[in-house]
Amino acid sequence: MTNESLKEVINRFVPNLEFSEEGSQFLNILVQPGQLHRLMLELKSNNGTYFDYLFCLSGVDWGEELGVVYHLESTTHRHMVVVKVNTQNREDPAFDSVCDIWATAEFHEREVFDFFGIKFNHHPNLKRLFLTEDWVGFPLRKDYVDEINMIIK
Repeated sequence: MTNESLKEVINRFVPNLEFSEEGSQFLNILVQPGQLHRLMLELKSNNGTYFDYLFCLSGVDWGEELGVVYHLESTTHRHMVVVKVNTQNREDPAFDSVCDIWATAEFHEREVFDFFGIKFNHHPNLKRLFLTEDWVGFPLRKDYVDEINMIIK
C-alpha cells in the first residue's frame, strides 16, 4: 500500500491527524495524546493496515515538548508508519500505554519513563528499568543537570 493509500485509510480511524512524509521514507502521523490509544488499536486491528510489529518506541525531548515516537510495520502487508505524540507538559508528561496492543511496548515504555520521566497510563508495571529507584531526574532530557557525574552536553 502506498503512503497516500495508507493516509486515506488511517484518516478514517481518528479525526484531526496530521500527516507528513518530509524528510522520511515513512508516512509520519502526529496524533493528539487523547487519541493515541484509539489510533494504535485501529492500526493493529484493522485488516487493511494490520500493523502487527512495533519495532521501535523512543522517547524524545524536542526542547519545548516531550514525546514518544513509534515505528510500526505490517509484516503481512509490508508497509510501515511512524506515529508521533507529544505534550508541552514537562512537569507531568503522560500518554496512554500501548503494551496491551503490542506486548513488547512494556519494556520500551519503562525505558522511556526511566530516562525521560514520561508516564504511561494503564501500564502494568511502570518503574525504573536501568536506573536505581533513588535516582533523581531524567538523564535524557535536555534540561537535565548532573552535578555529580559532570556529564557535558
